[in-house]
Amino acid sequence: MGALTIVLTGLLVAAGAGRGPETERNKQVGRQLFEEIFGPRWRIELVDQIHTPDFVSHGATRDAGLDEDRRAVVGWKAAAPDLVIHVERMVAERDMVAVHWIGMGTNTGEGNGFPATGRKITARGMTFFRFRDGRIAEEWNVIDMLTVLRQAGLLPEAGGK
Repeated sequence: MGALTIVLTGLLVAAGAGRGPETERNKQVGRQLFEEIFGPRWRIELVDQIHTPDFVSHGATRDAGLDEDRRAVVGWKAAAPDLVIHVERMVAERDMVAVHWIGMGTNTGEGNGFPATGRKITARGMTFFRFRDGRIAEEWNVIDMLTVLRQAGLLPEAGGK
């Protein structure tokens, strides 16, 4: 075996590190959060099942615990009862899962500070989860809220339109 073959084999082994059954299970739980809790079946009861009791959602200005996060989930569904979130892609390694998602719904209700505007909204975002014992222990979210607010008619379009 030549030196190049050994190096390439080593890189392939290293690239696959951390992709065992636990990593795949974590990906399934991450997908379950978006597609079942924020899906057409609206399975809010899964929140407590898939999060650790000491779960922390790390926000831009402060952190939130499980109860506050659950209320936010209920608030988004109240603001857009037809909200459905689809997983676009996922990347996972060991206890971390990154999810790129797209959510679509109509702002026909009030929730999370949104008045009902009747406007259709498409939001894109990314969420990073850290897992412990197969449950979500921490999350970090990035959501394009500027576009969401503009689509809801709560901010002017870019360029003053």
